[in-house]
Amino acid sequence: MTARIQDLLRDDVAGDPCTGVKWTRRTTTKIADELRQASILVSPRTVARLLKDLDFSLRVNRKQIARTSAPDRNEQFEYISRRTRTFLRAGDPVISVDTKKKELVGNFKNGGRELRPKGDPEKVLVHDFVNPELGRAIPYGVYDIGNNSGWVSVGMDHDTSSFAVETIRRWWRGMGSRLYSRAKRLLITADAGGSNGPKVRLWKVELQKLANELGMEISVCHFPPGTSKWNKIEHRLFSFISMNWRGKPLTTYRVIVSLIAATANKAGLRVRAVLDAKAYPAGVKVADEVFDSINLKTGSFHGDWNYTLVPAKASRRRNP
Repeated sequence: MTARIQDLLRDDVAGDPCTGVKWTRRTTTKIADELRQASILVSPRTVARLLKDLDFSLRVNRKQIARTSAPDRNEQFEYISRRTRTFLRAGDPVISVDTKKKELVGNFKNGGRELRPKGDPEKVLVHDFVNPELGRAIPYGVYDIGNNSGWVSVGMDHDTSSFAVETIRRWWRGMGSRLYSRAKRLLITADAGGSNGPKVRLWKVELQKLANELGMEISVCHFPPGTSKWNKIEHRLFSFISMNWRGKPLTTYRVIVSLIAATANKAGLRVRAVLDAKAYPAGVKVADEVFDSINLKTGSFHGDWNYTLVPAKASRRRNP
């Protein structure tokens, strides 16, 4: 029955990337009604118990939401779900991308607890001041929705669009091209802010370069502002990384990469992680003529959130 519930909630789940707690837009009564339609007789109370077993939690209201929400919020959720199903049925990859919280590198306290001999706690620095020689780690992730696998590039410089797209490129070369050798297109689901935001010109320019290299269309669907927790990478990849390294000081970049790569769960999640030591300068400006030259096709519904980068014909190649 839990498998049936998970299937029903496949596109209606959000989650906290640090705690692993999940929640859904559907009520227990509505879930029970839908199960009855599938000849599974169950009460809303039983549904609540099963949801708790699946790490769902009741949430209290918190004064952190603006009075007005993004227009067409639910319609965009449904649009993303339809696009995802269409791509997966055709055998084309769908990935969820985002930057995980930046982490101080060094012998600093890391939230959570791990088993150690009694009376022998891990000793860490008292103050969390950034070490100039080590800086901060920037984990940018790619979660493969159809294959339940992840790729994380740990950056050392800046969280820019160039870094984000380079991570997608590395995922494709290291994992995606073998899994989807016959793919004709790629769908990316992303938040509405940060280095992969819909208003960031460099993001689209870099995606155009990648589309040209791969010889395939790259479509992007953005979650509306303020709904980043609904992006699947948050609760299907990042939350398990946080649980895997809780209580462990992230002393070096090598330790961070190793801990991310060791992440797994009962559902069979596999993760690869690499260090990206390249420089990604911040504040790169995209000239009008460069942006106007990209092959951008906007969607009929919310073209600001949904669009496709079409590869240039001169560069049309398959799986380099």
